[in-house]
Amino acid sequence: MSDVTRTKDGRPVHHWRRDLVELAALFTAVAVADGVANLIGHGPGGPALLVISAIALAATAGFHTWWARRHGHAPPAGDTGARPSAEVRQAGPSAGPAATPEDVAGASALWRMRTTVKDEPGSLARLCAALAGQRVDILSLQTHPLAAGTVDEFLLRGPGALAAGEISRAVSLAGGTSTWIERADAHDLVDAPTRVLGLAARTALDAAELPLALRQLLGRCTIRSLPATPVGGGRGPEAVPVEGALEETVMRLRAPEGGVITVERPYLPFTPTEFARARALVELDARLGPRIPRSQDVLTLPEGNAITVRRADTRDLKAAKAMHERCSGRTLGMRYHGPVGDADRYLNHLLSPRFGRTLAVQTASGRVVGLGHLLWDGDETEVALLVEDEWQRRGIGGELLGRLVAMAVEAGCASVYAVTQASNTGMVAAMRALDLPLDYQIEEGTLVITARLDATPVVSRLPYDGQAAQQPSGGRTTGD
Repeated sequence: MSDVTRTKDGRPVHHWRRDLVELAALFTAVAVADGVANLIGHGPGGPALLVISAIALAATAGFHTWWARRHGHAPPAGDTGARPSAEVRQAGPSAGPAATPEDVAGASALWRMRTTVKDEPGSLARLCAALAGQRVDILSLQTHPLAAGTVDEFLLRGPGALAAGEISRAVSLAGGTSTWIERADAHDLVDAPTRVLGLAARTALDAAELPLALRQLLGRCTIRSLPATPVGGGRGPEAVPVEGALEETVMRLRAPEGGVITVERPYLPFTPTEFARARALVELDARLGPRIPRSQDVLTLPEGNAITVRRADTRDLKAAKAMHERCSGRTLGMRYHGPVGDADRYLNHLLSPRFGRTLAVQTASGRVVGLGHLLWDGDETEVALLVEDEWQRRGIGGELLGRLVAMAVEAGCASVYAVTQASNTGMVAAMRALDLPLDYQIEEGTLVITARLDATPVVSRLPYDGQAAQQPSGGRTTGD
């Protein structure tokens, strides 16, 4: 324990023990000096003794200075004076040892881990002790009871140098099986009830949010919405019971409009708790019925005409079919890549919020002259555009594309792709104008342009410019 402490305002406070030691040292030095002086005055080797005394005194002074600096003012070993922050320790005594100063400084990592333990007393305690032995903090814990055990899901904070394999090995030695672990981020710090309520609120506001909400709820997974009657005809998906079906890594839920929503996660089986949460979100969506946000933007084209950009759904089916009738066969062919007579068959699928988001461009008279689709295609996302012939080359396509890509960024999509024809220079120019990394793939005249969205956030471009003008784009529909 140091003999020097400090008051709250930082001033030093000296203890009497140190003063007594220094006073004794002073008297000892005086006595030694008197003895040396008498020896020099009465002995034959006086000068040599004087030099030796000087060296000894200098060495003693140096040692005193070093000792004072090391023990008089420095804090004790292992005590930096800092106190652990509140966020370092939140999980109670089982969460592991306190973080070191290096961990607090940022050399730590967040992990999401799931493991299965036996449903018996002490199993969780052994697991926590194993994590503590690796200096890993438990920030949150969820339990998923099973028939033959319990799946424990952890949010962990560990030293940055600690590898996932070391954590898994320690958990395995403590009795954990089927362990899965991956890096987490700050979004995972939100507790499960809060996250589920937030996803429910998003779903309640917009029917197109359901697939995104399911993905955020269940982690990395593939979600597909299969219509009861395929767009291209043929047999629909196998019927699903009202309560849904759970098969290890696949869950199948009945969609509100009669189709099937399949969720697949090949690397990790779903638990009954996850299945119940997913089913509750789908039931909420079914009870609320069709709905989309009714916000809209009124824009002015370069020639002075005002247009309105808004969300669209199946209630716009009649107006969309009327636009098809005004479009030329070339325009419809570039968009749908098939017989022009089949174009109307895709509209109900494309306008459904179940499969993505649709933007409509409407004139002042209320006529729909353009449609832009952002389609959920499993793990991928497609953008597709159609602009009526009379309204092409006015920047409408570029405005729609910018807004759709901004929606994809907001939804957390890693990339978007557009399927068109190599001759569609307008669509190619519009994709290039996004200023995003692009990948081109051409096969038998079909061009697939993929834009990576994790490089630069994309916002809608206003006002219109000449480079934004484009021909109607092509795109493939999901579910065909």
